[in-house]
Amino acid sequence: MKAMILAAGRGERFRPITDKTPKPLLPVCGEPLIERHVQRLAAAGVREIVINLGWLGEQIERHLGDGARFGVQIAYSREGWPALETGGGVFRALHLLGNEPFLVVSGDIWSEYPLADLVTRARAMRPQELAHLVLVPKGEFKADFAVDAGRVRNAPAEYTFANYSVLRRGLFEGCQDGPFPIAPLWRAAADEDRVSGEVYRGRWWNLGTPQQLAALESEIASQRRSA
Repeated sequence: MKAMILAAGRGERFRPITDKTPKPLLPVCGEPLIERHVQRLAAAGVREIVINLGWLGEQIERHLGDGARFGVQIAYSREGWPALETGGGVFRALHLLGNEPFLVVSGDIWSEYPLADLVTRARAMRPQELAHLVLVPKGEFKADFAVDAGRVRNAPAEYTFANYSVLRRGLFEGCQDGPFPIAPLWRAAADEDRVSGEVYRGRWWNLGTPQQLAALESEIASQRRSA
């Protein structure tokens, strides 16, 4: 099983912190975000991880190395700067991801979503399916998709994409190298009933600002004190 961690962005809303530190290396209670992703993927049985690098990507590569100390093999897709968008980033890395369904995780989220469940879902993905999306209640974020009996629909949108997915390389058929978003590919596939989905209602944080990171650290610290 292979997985890709998206780690190329700059994290504009975290500036000036991210002027010198890539956002995926920002610590939550002392643990860098991307390191936690690697450890959780390894615990879920993933042994090969691809990470795309953009802004200050050399720092991420130096920190994680080849992945041996985490029990995984890490390969890097070095995009340079400006980096490619999500669709372009995954497309550029397809040669490293193989022909089987693979997991994709954004490097700037914090969650307790059980990644072992996503591994199981990837192994059971039907041949006609191009993607499986994990969604969360929209909360403060915009709604992206609906889910009807395990199938992702474009409307009426009521859930937010949780930045966890399983993809097939067939999703990118006809794409060309360069920056492009991935959402239009999902929407086109959903219109053809080729996207499955689930709703996760557990702990999930999209860390877009220093304030959100501070709030998460406060929550974790409070839980540790009461444990």
